[in-house]
Amino acid sequence: MNRTPAEDRAHWERYADQLLLAVRPFAAEDHALINLPGVSSHNGVHSDGLEGFARTFLLAGFRLAGSGGADPHDLAGWYAAGLTAGTDPANPGRWPTFAESNQAKVEAASIALALHETRPWIWDVLDDRVKQNVLDWLAPMVADPMPGNNWIWFQGVTEAFARTVGGIWRQQDLDRVIALTDGWYAGDGWYSDGLTGAQHRNFDHYNGWAMHLYPLWFCRILGAAAPRGLLDRYRGRLRRFLEDQRLLVGANGSPLIQGRSLTYRHAALAPVWTGALFDATPLAPGETRALANRMLDHFTAHGVTDADGLLTLGWHRPFRGILQGYSGPASPYWASKGFIGLALPKDHPVWTEPTAQLAVEQADFARSLKGPGWLVSGTAADGVVRVVNHGGDHADPARPHADDPCYARFAYSTHTAPETSGDPTVAGGSADADPVDNAVVLLDATGRASHRRPTTRLSLGETTAVSRSRAHWLKDATWDVFGGPDAPYTLGPWITVGSALRGSVEVRAVRVDPADGDDTGGHVLRIGGWALPVDPDTAFGSSEGGTARVEGAGGLVSVALGVDQLAHSVVAFAHDSNALGAGSATPVVSTEGSVAYGTLHVALIHLGGADPALPHVTTRTEGATLVADVVWPGAARDSIHLPAPDNDAYDPWKDIRRA
Repeated sequence: MNRTPAEDRAHWERYADQLLLAVRPFAAEDHALINLPGVSSHNGVHSDGLEGFARTFLLAGFRLAGSGGADPHDLAGWYAAGLTAGTDPANPGRWPTFAESNQAKVEAASIALALHETRPWIWDVLDDRVKQNVLDWLAPMVADPMPGNNWIWFQGVTEAFARTVGGIWRQQDLDRVIALTDGWYAGDGWYSDGLTGAQHRNFDHYNGWAMHLYPLWFCRILGAAAPRGLLDRYRGRLRRFLEDQRLLVGANGSPLIQGRSLTYRHAALAPVWTGALFDATPLAPGETRALANRMLDHFTAHGVTDADGLLTLGWHRPFRGILQGYSGPASPYWASKGFIGLALPKDHPVWTEPTAQLAVEQADFARSLKGPGWLVSGTAADGVVRVVNHGGDHADPARPHADDPCYARFAYSTHTAPETSGDPTVAGGSADADPVDNAVVLLDATGRASHRRPTTRLSLGETTAVSRSRAHWLKDATWDVFGGPDAPYTLGPWITVGSALRGSVEVRAVRVDPADGDDTGGHVLRIGGWALPVDPDTAFGSSEGGTARVEGAGGLVSVALGVDQLAHSVVAFAHDSNALGAGSATPVVSTEGSVAYGTLHVALIHLGGADPALPHVTTRTEGATLVADVVWPGAARDSIHLPAPDNDAYDPWKDIRRA
């Protein structure tokens, strides 16, 4: 949409005001709780009501801070009343304590951050009794053994605020938060959200909307009391991260559709705005605003609010398949983090300079992100950004797991969503019963698909990557996404997968090898391409020989083409399993019979605005290593090396119980 810089700022302010005013009819009379309609989270209705207050208060905080306290809708008075009532221990409608609701610790950080940003207009004018009640409610955070992930920053930010206003805090807590965060830094601007199996495996949007945001605000709150050099350390890491983050937004304005908590949507802008606020960004001001505008307009155009003006639980349409058990009616309001730009003054260059093109509009690119272990390709012709995933999977490497579609797929993009057939808010719902799209699986004698997690990264180059996993089958589809430490399963062969990614095409090479104790054989190898939203009432797909093709409702084309040993193809249709549409289809190729061990199988996987110019692939061996040599249109070359597994050195599950 073409708006002047001044119109952009006004547009953001109006949208923020609309979101804030829309929740008021659902607030308690004293404003302490905002009880939005819908299915409650597993934390319960009381906790969800606090979430409604805290997350919208965060948006109000940015809105007030950037306007210098100008307050036509009495945001300060309205939320001050809620603070007063919510922290009054004698009030039947008070906020839950941390002992009553663990989730309250999460919301405390939003409240502390908003109080800091609005201090002249809210905190400083509260009477002493209310201030003490607020501090008493926050106090149990001190010495709390927070989980080893982004939750430690709820403690860090809360205690930092308490320290600045006369509350209790503990130096050991702050030291622990800083030390753990340093240990989770994976390099090149990327954090793992905690460690799994003592490894950096947890890569998703939390890297930006938590692991970069809170450390910088921690320093902002503490001011001169922050440890020397800490602000510069965090600024440098964010600046490096944004070099990658700017690549992960499509020309359509969508961020990468990968990971959990996707219903926070606009929160993907949190690190972009934070970089501008803290002078920690490589982006020109015009590119920062362009990213923000495009993302806001993307979600607005796809109707993310309902008839009451409330953010819905989903991505575009309401869709429970991408939710988690902690997702409740107010959860989407962590989108407030996507409005940090309103905390910048109106004369900041981000709000005054002309917008610029996004990275994917400027030129094609192909590169690797070493932190998460991703290959990335963006194509200017269609504006699509693709990520091929040979890195983290948010899983313990010491035991098998059911595949989580938002972590275990081989590829994600800004224009497609993974197939998520279950409801993750229901026990067992988020475990894939049958991984199809962007999955490399073995089918057992009954046709059940194997699972990938955990996976081990073997190599990562600029345009190639290789990883390996042990095929395994859970007892049934009711096991939850974590599998459970004692979940019965059947172990199968090793699957080694390598990728070369340039433009719209991934060359996906696969070898299957027997593992110790596995001599059953007889598995069909199946490789899925990209799932696209489709109109089931029109022709959308075709398959012939070793090629399957889908044309999506938005004009994108998804192709899976078997080059070597993959002569069978089909288009798999699904209903209500995709965040982008009620119908979806995936091109699939497979072996015609049992997969041959120690043999190279190659597929070409395409996603783009038109049918692709295809690379030429040849195969060879180097000792026990299988090699796929790729010559791309334009003569660029890649080689994918798939080494044989060493069962004795590699198998981490020898002593795990088998079904």
